[in-house]
Amino acid sequence: MQKIFLPIIWSALLGLTMLSACSKPEKNKKPNIIYILADDLGYAELGSYGQQLIETPHLDALAARGMRFTQHYAGAPVCAPSRCVLLTGQHAGHAYIRGNDEWASRGDVWDFAKAVEDPNLEGQWPMPDSIPTIGNVLQGAGYKTALVGKWGLGGPLTDGIPNNRGFDFFYGYNCQRQAHTLTPRHLWKNREKVWLENDLVAPGTKLDSLADPNDLASYAKYFQKDYAPKLMQDEALKFIEENQEQPFFLYYATPLTHAPIQVPQEYVFKYVEKFGDEKPYIGDRGYFPNRYPKAAYAAMVSYLDSQVGEIVEKLKETGQYENTLIIFSSDNGPTYNGGTFSPYFDSAKPFKSEYGWGKGFTHEGGIRVPMIASWEGKIKPGSTSHLISAFWDVMPTLAEVAEIESPDSDGVSFLPELLGKEQTKHEFLYWEFPSYHGQQAVRYGSWKGIRKNIFKGNMEIELYNLDLDPVEQNDVADQNPDVVKEIAKIMVDEHRPAVNDRFRITQLGDVKTAQ
Repeated sequence: MQKIFLPIIWSALLGLTMLSACSKPEKNKKPNIIYILADDLGYAELGSYGQQLIETPHLDALAARGMRFTQHYAGAPVCAPSRCVLLTGQHAGHAYIRGNDEWASRGDVWDFAKAVEDPNLEGQWPMPDSIPTIGNVLQGAGYKTALVGKWGLGGPLTDGIPNNRGFDFFYGYNCQRQAHTLTPRHLWKNREKVWLENDLVAPGTKLDSLADPNDLASYAKYFQKDYAPKLMQDEALKFIEENQEQPFFLYYATPLTHAPIQVPQEYVFKYVEKFGDEKPYIGDRGYFPNRYPKAAYAAMVSYLDSQVGEIVEKLKETGQYENTLIIFSSDNGPTYNGGTFSPYFDSAKPFKSEYGWGKGFTHEGGIRVPMIASWEGKIKPGSTSHLISAFWDVMPTLAEVAEIESPDSDGVSFLPELLGKEQTKHEFLYWEFPSYHGQQAVRYGSWKGIRKNIFKGNMEIELYNLDLDPVEQNDVADQNPDVVKEIAKIMVDEHRPAVNDRFRITQLGDVKTAQ
């Protein structure tokens, strides 16, 4: 009996095991991808990039477990075009969105209160569905896709909303203007407008006329119940929790650390103790006042850092950490307004961060950004890459991670670099920006060519050797005419007239259709 009974038992168990294996959903075969995009975070605002005043232990740990890039570039020196370049793999000479276009022909788009009530006035110029995004590509590979954070590439009532551009799930700001408060009246969840428990306090609202600027209580109206970055974090963690049985792509476009300076006070007090008392920021350029602006800005960076830590812990808790590629970067360099005081933090070190050198400009401080990539068991811990790379490389990189073909792009996959393999390199990088008086820039080996004030008729190219002059102080164009000639040719070859008249540069030969 025993000799017969045991084989029967093992046979039954084997059958149950096979049945269970067939009925149970397969675990991820392809890796999850989380791309975290900070907003206006400078190259040197993380401890792993040399920051001395702001504490970022979780991002520093991420760098220690992965790879830190030292020559990575944003797609543009401001929000919307940089994000378009990131998502489409087309550099700014080919991208559809090349500037922040508020689409003023719709009406009074700059009236914040009106836009809160009327979605026809909300959002930016839309990106068409003829251009594939990373979301579209990964959806086609079986990924569940989500965008949490800030969009800026198509208003709520257009075809350019995230759900029509490759994202199964969206939660956050559709409109960049609405993101000028972190305690807004509403956010969007997919196609639904979600009202929050906040009063309407429009950007630029000043302190009450009789308020004491040295009294923290005078700033109470700028701190309300529903803090958008907290709500977004909740949705991001929920998305990770709910997608354990299939590969997912989470594009986490946080509004931090873009002004206005708003963050829970417990984070601020830590830096008040560290920095001491300071002069209040009374507000300008449409941003809120703040009692302790430097402490509060540092707190915003630390708040973002803590959220990255929570994401890593959630991945570990759900058993997804080792199968997830995490990339962290910023959409452009540090800003010059809103009380952020970038020079105080040396936010773009070793580059300059003052107005004219950081956000809005194609100098290194405006487009050189941090990038950290972490992938347990795949990327060598504590490694540093000096590969020259840019946002338009992200599309082909993530396509290769997902083991699918990338749409045509201007990018080069840097997956080999992440895995310690032989890497194809760019011959050059190109930018153009039809704002701040018109600009073009080229990175060509150690050379950097910049053309500024194009709308003022200037077509001269400044030339800098970044190996010898990283802060771009010594124009050596006269001594290197052959290099200037090559860069000028790149500027001609890589520019294609934009579809939107507002992005066209007539000095480069573009013809505007609107009269």
